[in-house]
Amino acid sequence: MSFEIPFGPQHPALEESINFMFEIEEERVVSVKPRLGYVHRGIEKIAESRNYQQLVYLSERICGICSFAHALCYSQAVEQLLGLEVPERARFIRTIVAEMERIQNHYLWLGLTAKEMGFETLFMYAWRDRETIIRMLDMISGKRVHYGMSTIGGVRRDITEPMIKRIEKSLDHLEVRAEYYTKVCTKDPLILRRTVGVGILRPREARALCAVGPTARASGIARDVRADEPYAAYGEVPFRVVTYRGCDVASRTYVRIDEIKESIKIIRYALKNLPEGPIRIKVPTRVPEGEVISRVEAPRGENLHFLKSNGTDKPERWKIRAPTLANLLSLCKMLIGVNLADVPVVIAGIDPCIACAERIAIVDVNMRKLKVWNGEDLWRYANEWYQKRYGR
Repeated sequence: MSFEIPFGPQHPALEESINFMFEIEEERVVSVKPRLGYVHRGIEKIAESRNYQQLVYLSERICGICSFAHALCYSQAVEQLLGLEVPERARFIRTIVAEMERIQNHYLWLGLTAKEMGFETLFMYAWRDRETIIRMLDMISGKRVHYGMSTIGGVRRDITEPMIKRIEKSLDHLEVRAEYYTKVCTKDPLILRRTVGVGILRPREARALCAVGPTARASGIARDVRADEPYAAYGEVPFRVVTYRGCDVASRTYVRIDEIKESIKIIRYALKNLPEGPIRIKVPTRVPEGEVISRVEAPRGENLHFLKSNGTDKPERWKIRAPTLANLLSLCKMLIGVNLADVPVVIAGIDPCIACAERIAIVDVNMRKLKVWNGEDLWRYANEWYQKRYGR
């Protein structure tokens, strides 16, 4: 006998609002239906009334944890439309900051996933070590979260010699800690019982469902934008694309820990070979007509930004495809067959960012047509809905 259980939109195991409707049979998930739309912000629509420079700041607000990845992806799109060549030093600084963001994201993920397992000590250890890299980002940019580093034509702030020495010292500490977490996650019986063989996504399924990032690489697929289509300075920096073949939550953990180690190597190389020169160039306010796609390997996977310009100082269309949206179908596949108690760990395994993935489709069922609402339409609907429900 099967029955349905709603999971979310508010749940202790969810950092953001999303709903999963599970069909359960003997404590096992037999089907799952996800529902987005609870934290939609209308960023793409807002973009149509902002100029290109203002959208650099808006792009950072797509995601607090991957803020630089989105700002970089957007900046690259505008640079392609303008036909700009970014200074070499700026490209290396972009690479350094991108990898520092990857390290802080993976430590954050490790802590949150440990919390879902009930391993509070590992949660506190990981977040304590995350502070090390956040302080370095704060030193470079003056901010702990939205760094304001990327801009159209380069970067806003330089990395000085005293900063390099402090970063190198921090990297030594983080490398030691990454080795410690490797031992913990490969030997601790609690972690092994909660992750090995849990949330299986086989290579064939990962390809068919277009999985990206650590989710795909944990299924043995060496898919990484940094290597497949190099941007910033990745074409000049040697690194290894980390893959595992376990296809489970354990492999997703190992991929991220090894990527921390690989990111440390990338940063060291970039700092050692940091070229001299300017960090940005002047850019025009108006962008010629055109369409481009920009791709960046964010900590969670491939970021994809589509930008269409019409010759003015504002874009005609800006489309954002964040990695969580790309991995949502894969997540549903992973959840089939898992024990109900393992659901939070499997969901955490893809490192979901729901606000990044939000989409709303307004469908006229009778006319079979999609509608696009502006801010006024959404405001009017919200007021009418509350008046009908609460009578005020």
